[in-house]
Amino acid sequence: MGAEQDIKLDFQRAERVGLDEAIFCAGKSQDHLAAILDEAARRSAPLLLTRLSVEQVAALPPQHRDVLDHDPLSRTAFFGRPAPLVTEKPNVAVVCAGTSDAAVGREAERTLRFHGQPCTRVTDVGVAGLWRLTERLEELRRHPVLILVAGMDAALATVAGGLVSSVVIGVPTSVGYGVATGGHTALNSMLASCAQGVTVVNIDNGFGAACAALRVLKAMGQRA
Repeated sequence: MGAEQDIKLDFQRAERVGLDEAIFCAGKSQDHLAAILDEAARRSAPLLLTRLSVEQVAALPPQHRDVLDHDPLSRTAFFGRPAPLVTEKPNVAVVCAGTSDAAVGREAERTLRFHGQPCTRVTDVGVAGLWRLTERLEELRRHPVLILVAGMDAALATVAGGLVSSVVIGVPTSVGYGVATGGHTALNSMLASCAQGVTVVNIDNGFGAACAALRVLKAMGQRA
């Protein structure tokens, strides 16, 4: 059985939920990835690829490898053109507690961009130096949606969630020492937050946070 017979892509997803098909690449073979891109090319369908490593890109056939817009930091790639920007004004801010959280934050940024939504990037505002956050608060409050990316104790979600009226989507990361390694401490911290209405996605899931933000913006009428 060829790899193409294992593949069933969901090209009607955008019609149903407003979000295009995306491909999680970790664990997929070179043959499966090539078959997926072959099918997308036949349909002239753009795809967002997530968790795509440099090694996987290098193993792809040249006709696919040479047209990918691959970002090694976030391990995301655009196959085909992303959607045109629906607005010049960013409605989402992706806020990272530290530069160690940047890869997950970048995955959220790239997911938003693929769907035509610009965002503001704010990095290194972890609450161990609270002034770094408070000096950006007025800027953050201008965004209807905040994606807060933090590891270790992940206190950023609670602190920021108590200071802004925006929709707050927390992304715990696997960054940290000892008990924080793996992100479960950050996840539990965000889930236990006493800041009202903080929403939390899975560990390191910048993609999922961005998709949640896109759903919110669509419901608000701020996304085509």
